Amino acid sequence: MQNLTVFAAALLSVSSLLAAEKKPNVLFIAVDDLRPELGCYGNKIIKTPNFDRLAARGLVFNHAYVQQAVCGPSRTVVMTGKRPDATRVWDLDTHFRVAMPEVVTLSQYFKANGYFCAGLSKIYHRGLEDGRSWSVPHWYPNGTAVDTDPLDWKKQIKSKHSVITAEYGDPTSKVASPKPVNDSEKAGKPGPAFSASTKSDDELPDGATAAEAVKRLHDLKEESAPFFLAVGFLKPHLPFVSPKKYWDLYDPNQIPGPVDNKLPAGTPAFTGHDNGEFLAYPGSPTRGNPIPEDYAKAARHGYYAAISYVDAQIGRLLDALDKEGLSDNTVIVLWGDHGWHLGDHGLWGKHTNFETAARAPLIISLPKQKSAGKKCEVPVEFVDIYPTLTDVCGLPTPSDVDGVSLKPFLENPNASSSKIAVSQYPRKAGKTGSVDLMGYSFRDARWRCTLWRELNGTKVIATELYDEVSDPVELTNVADKPENRAVIEAMSKLLPPAIPAVDKSAPKYKKNKLVSPGASAAEGKPEQASGASDRGAKFDKIDVQKTGKLTRAEYIASQSDAAVAADRFDKCDTDKDGSITREEFILGGKKSKAQ
Repeated sequence: MQNLTVFAAALLSVSSLLAAEKKPNVLFIAVDDLRPELGCYGNKIIKTPNFDRLAARGLVFNHAYVQQAVCGPSRTVVMTGKRPDATRVWDLDTHFRVAMPEVVTLSQYFKANGYFCAGLSKIYHRGLEDGRSWSVPHWYPNGTAVDTDPLDWKKQIKSKHSVITAEYGDPTSKVASPKPVNDSEKAGKPGPAFSASTKSDDELPDGATAAEAVKRLHDLKEESAPFFLAVGFLKPHLPFVSPKKYWDLYDPNQIPGPVDNKLPAGTPAFTGHDNGEFLAYPGSPTRGNPIPEDYAKAARHGYYAAISYVDAQIGRLLDALDKEGLSDNTVIVLWGDHGWHLGDHGLWGKHTNFETAARAPLIISLPKQKSAGKKCEVPVEFVDIYPTLTDVCGLPTPSDVDGVSLKPFLENPNASSSKIAVSQYPRKAGKTGSVDLMGYSFRDARWRCTLWRELNGTKVIATELYDEVSDPVELTNVADKPENRAVIEAMSKLLPPAIPAVDKSAPKYKKNKLVSPGASAAEGKPEQASGASDRGAKFDKIDVQKTGKLTRAEYIASQSDAAVAADRFDKCDTDKDGSITREEFILGGKKSKAQ
């Protein structure tokens, strides 16, 4: 009997040891275009009970900053642990494996360490999929899953599944959706910038994604290997489409507008943009600022409703973790890929270095977390997510990642730190009036200092400085005040080395498509091809109204990066009549030989 007792005790000990050795699961939630408009970030009007529920069981990083305020580069930073100048991803068309073919991504690293890794909906920017990152093809709520050849990232392998959703129209219909009526300038979009939809949660992409995630969690519960499940939600990215019940949560008159509708005093005009992404939708106002108040109020209403729609989907994920008994051994990280201007500084969208664009939510929840429900006020960076997750999951952190682990703050949110967050954003010469620039923005506990430097040089062309304590909405650039000279000098020492110029003889790619070597297909110029005939064909495809001209809105709607497209339109419109002819499009801003 005594031997039996000893044997049973030994079995219990071994069982406990095996349980203790099992690595924690990871639920990795990405939310598109999410600024910190959440209850747990202090907003008293917005309805976000599930964001707040996650915050109550985790730590809210109140000053978390992306490395570039646009989807592709920001997501690449999170997934590679490398800054934009290392990946050379500053736009929506460049794949990180062009410059870093052997980089090991976050989920790829977890996969190599025994994790089952799956991606649902938008994790990388669409079209920049990476099969090496996942154990199974990357699932999307439009009826497709995408893998890539393990030996050649450029070769995509697509398969189909039965879950097909769309924000506008019937995605399963073989009949094309009708063109927008009386708004031919903006025919490139399937619907307006915001809408209270009659569809149910799961008839829209994010609801379908949540349903798929719940199924995956149920299945993963039975697996012996730990999992890394990445779930991407599209809202509140444009268009702001969500079921009507989420619109009904709000009185639009109670949703606050911005303090200002113009750029900060003393700031160069090129630091902003012309709202090209926002104004590319049917029914939107024509170019200009400020946006008509009724339209702006409705847009803010749509943004809030879209956040509440995503909040409900996050609640489904948290419920599933609890139901499947996974909560006690799952690390949850929730992040927005950048902020979003809702009229702040007269801007609608991201694409800037201002606080509103660079700051985004970051919430991390650990099993049995002692700092649950607290906030950390230290400036942190999204490049820190990679080493933080490896650290808290007990994996050795790769030596070549650029960020640092945030585990010390998870253990003690008030830990001392001198950390400075770095963001950046490029501006083309046509916008700056001089040369191509890269704006590096440094954020410490008090200051935001942005230094606009020649893209491939070391000369600083313009400087911005904002006192985030006395001027948190950045009304005034105080870089010219003598008493602030020491702050700027200290921040200037943080500038990285000059960016090497693009090798024009090297192969160029638009997403996973090869553009012939030597072609002028540099970053941010997705529509360029090797010859006039190709450009002429592209023009004919975009010119759906067959007028022989492209309006600004038509041109921007046809491009993947609205901010870059707006600059490129100005360059191509050589006669400055507000439209681009076929010849101007083919010349791409150059003068014809006849001129």
